[in-house]
Amino acid sequence: MSYITVKDVNKYYPTDNGKRQVLKDVSLDIEKGEFICLLGASGCGKTTLLNLVAGFEKPDSGEILIDGNKVTGPQKKYITIFQNYGLLPWRTVEKNVLLGLEDEKIPVKEQKERADKYLRMVGLGQYKKYRPGQLSGGMQQRVAIARALCVEPEIIFMDEPFGALDAITRMKLQDDILKLSLEGNRTVIFVTHDIEEAVFLADRIVILEPNPGRIKQIIKVDIGTHRDRTRDDFLAVRDKVMTCFEEKQPDVTEYYI
Repeated sequence: MSYITVKDVNKYYPTDNGKRQVLKDVSLDIEKGEFICLLGASGCGKTTLLNLVAGFEKPDSGEILIDGNKVTGPQKKYITIFQNYGLLPWRTVEKNVLLGLEDEKIPVKEQKERADKYLRMVGLGQYKKYRPGQLSGGMQQRVAIARALCVEPEIIFMDEPFGALDAITRMKLQDDILKLSLEGNRTVIFVTHDIEEAVFLADRIVILEPNPGRIKQIIKVDIGTHRDRTRDDFLAVRDKVMTCFEEKQPDVTEYYI
């Protein structure tokens, strides 16, 4: 059995015209330690799918299992990182990173050692006494990543976490999160609409198409762990993904029942 199993999932949202189907018959198996990118245009259901697997929402039909257990809600061992960072402005960087450990029965010294470890890992060890407002957007996102890693989660869900950042910062954080996922053998599900980002990060790219959202194609990124955006193998996978998007899309008809 796969570590994460999504089986025949359907999801609807209410509208003034009835129920709109946002996901249709979605099935997906994910192995432990995989980095999966959910790729697609706005409105294809990729964030909805992430929220369902993370337990923030429930499917209208079908089932989702993690490690053989049905997903019924969020769990502490599965962490979600959003685009807006979610940092508390009145707390220092260190105290923001420690936030997820405060209810755990872990000695204070060990908590601080763990926070120091992950802040150093994301290159912010010297900023632990700063507050979020004193940091750049990219640094704040790295604090959010350190906070997620500090609870040592089994799964990290990431919903377009780099979407609001400039290109240089975004590329640096892509390097960071790829390295961190490889070092910790963590399972990552990452939502993006950026093709090159997906090719750089993913073991497999799950391409969704809209109206209603469903899986169009799954592309394995078999180019090793050292990713170079200029190499022929990288460009070949990128072109394959782009070709998938260039193929005829379904009519943009709203699906209501």
